[in-house]
Amino acid sequence: MNENHDAFAVPRKEILTKDDLELFHVSASYASLFEFLEALNESIIGVVSTAECYESEVVKGMLETLDLVNDVAEEYPPESGHESRFGNPAFRKFYDQVGLSAPEWMEKLVQPTEAVPEVTKYFVECWGNRKRIDYGTGHEANFLAWLYCFHKLGLIKQEDYKAVVIKVFFKYIEVMRNLQFTYWLEPAGSHGVWGLDDYHFLPFLFGAAQLRGHKYIKPKSIHDDDIVSEFSKDYMYLSCVKFINSVKSASLRWHSPMLDDISAVKTWDKVNSGMIKMYKAEVFGKLPIMQHFMFGSLLPFKGTSDSRILEEDEEEAGVEGHTHVHAFGQEFPTCCGMKIPSAIAAAAAAGNSGASGDRTISGLSSSGARRLPFD
Repeated sequence: MNENHDAFAVPRKEILTKDDLELFHVSASYASLFEFLEALNESIIGVVSTAECYESEVVKGMLETLDLVNDVAEEYPPESGHESRFGNPAFRKFYDQVGLSAPEWMEKLVQPTEAVPEVTKYFVECWGNRKRIDYGTGHEANFLAWLYCFHKLGLIKQEDYKAVVIKVFFKYIEVMRNLQFTYWLEPAGSHGVWGLDDYHFLPFLFGAAQLRGHKYIKPKSIHDDDIVSEFSKDYMYLSCVKFINSVKSASLRWHSPMLDDISAVKTWDKVNSGMIKMYKAEVFGKLPIMQHFMFGSLLPFKGTSDSRILEEDEEEAGVEGHTHVHAFGQEFPTCCGMKIPSAIAAAAAAGNSGASGDRTISGLSSSGARRLPFD
């Protein structure tokens, strides 16, 4: 899809109220974004994580760029004297350097060059919050938006989708896992992903697509340690579970009740379709998350609220640069509440960092599980 854009714009926040969010849900951009997500999902049905697939020059460039992000992390190791379970301040140096380097990186990938600032904004935002040193599904959604920009610009096409997921997206999760280990990033929000993971959602969604139609591995197989261990390198969902088990003690039923509930679903088709519904409801349907999401010309949307309030919000924040305006009937923003320590840090402090396990997929969970649309 190679569209002409009269003017490119650096993305900005447009959602402040529930009315804004509801307006976005019926917009063409919302529909187009989820059409893209579902096309990515369909492209990897039955595909193992280690599969060989076609890699275009743009895909190769994306992978090289993600390697450069890892290189930046190596340049800024964790600072000593900050051995608490909360985030390490060296993350801010990492974040600033990525912000400085990203425009040059994007110039090598993006055409026309006028779109570089817009694409760069989503790329920088996908690594977490600089001030709070945290990361959550809202940041992950910025990576989806980054991929969507390449789709809108016609730089990736349908034949690239398989590689975009099992190469580029999986690489992104691997880099994020490294950052979470390196800087002990805090989960952005007191509920994590409601029992799936402290940080991520999409690995479970795509992971369920990989397992659709599998003859032997069923949703209940996540309770079989042998299956999880043997097939975690082939299936992202099982890799998520393996990582959870490496950093969380006790039974999956206790620390990940939502995953336990999902394991009772009969087929991966239902799990996968339920994950898409849940992603719409629990990420793109939550005002505290979407209040931070941004829109430009490639992903356009205009809310009805005064966008100046949105821009001033974090500039004048009272809690680590991350507050909200509550005068518009907004639900209480769980992403701005009590700081949540990293479970990775807790595991490391207990001598169970999972360093010998599979680090490529995040699998930290939290309580507060709720029923999902899997029926």
